[in-house]
Amino acid sequence: MTTGEAGSLGGFVPFPADNLWNTDISGAQIDTNSTNYLNEIGNLGLHPDFGSGLYQGSTIGIPYIVVDGLTSNVNIDYLNSGSPDESDPGPMPIPANAPVEEAGDGHVLVVDKNTCFLYELYQASLNSDNSWTASSGAVWDLLADEQRPYKWTSADAAGLPIFEGLVRYDEVASGTINHAIRFAVNKSINAFVPPASHWAGNSSDTWAAPMGMRLRLHANFDISTFSTANQVILKALKKYGMIAADNGSAMYITGSVDNRWDNNDLHNLQTGVTTNDFDVIKMDTIYTSSNLPTGAKPSISNFTSNLPAVTAGSPVTLSWTETGALYTIISPQVGAVRGTSVTFTPTATATYTIYITNQYGQSTATTMVTVH
Repeated sequence: MTTGEAGSLGGFVPFPADNLWNTDISGAQIDTNSTNYLNEIGNLGLHPDFGSGLYQGSTIGIPYIVVDGLTSNVNIDYLNSGSPDESDPGPMPIPANAPVEEAGDGHVLVVDKNTCFLYELYQASLNSDNSWTASSGAVWDLLADEQRPYKWTSADAAGLPIFEGLVRYDEVASGTINHAIRFAVNKSINAFVPPASHWAGNSSDTWAAPMGMRLRLHANFDISTFSTANQVILKALKKYGMIAADNGSAMYITGSVDNRWDNNDLHNLQTGVTTNDFDVIKMDTIYTSSNLPTGAKPSISNFTSNLPAVTAGSPVTLSWTETGALYTIISPQVGAVRGTSVTFTPTATATYTIYITNQYGQSTATTMVTVH
């Protein structure tokens, strides 16, 4: 990957090939109520919510930055008015120069090329000590089929990763988008379908969308009159579709901020593709408060330090035994980790908390390390 704003991923596709974001749905069945859902949206033009330059004084799209192992972990402070109980704790390697979405939701997206973890914040702002404040935040293991606990939000309304659904310039330039694309609906109900895990209903209409609803461009839709760049986007919409991830302006697809976009060319998607050119893919089970999946949250049988007390500058190894975790975070100082141990140099006496999480919940344990 290339570090910096709008860095290229060099062909790397986040999450395993069998992840729902990366699943080829070109042959999937159409939902029996597809027409009803599409009529609820209305026959609107497909609107690329990204581009180059400025619109009404703000950059267009959601920015991201790729960092490396030299980026220091910093604390994340979650607002009580946000979703602190549904957010992953810091620290996170979010640099002070991380770009913040200028229009809309103040998202911050950071990809760590060394660890392949993704960090996302919602309504984020930089503090004077280079820590960050946000309404919610999530850590995503890009090498695993991670999922938020059911009914947990992320930095997105549907409890999904944002970065995975962006139309990125490096992908379009390479000629292939290998994943579904994120889009917004104007009406949604309190329900979701995988890969979503959270709802943010703003409607009680019968055919308003559940979060995670997936649209696929008709296989016979003629893309030959579109530019090479737009054909890449349209091919992805035929093969992977687009996933309802947020409330907003209907049929707006999300992409990255990048001054290499051709705004006039992107506008041809809005005038040449409409809601009626799509089908809704079959939704086997729509989850509501009445039928949420249940299961065991992960468990921790031990969490210990090999050296409960050390002199300043000495390394310490934390070890743990867990069952059922999809991802693991240790706070403070350490952050997201894989495996069952981590070695680091503590900077001060602290009580370390391990957070292990799966789709059914989160468990924690603590251990203290004294620094003399």
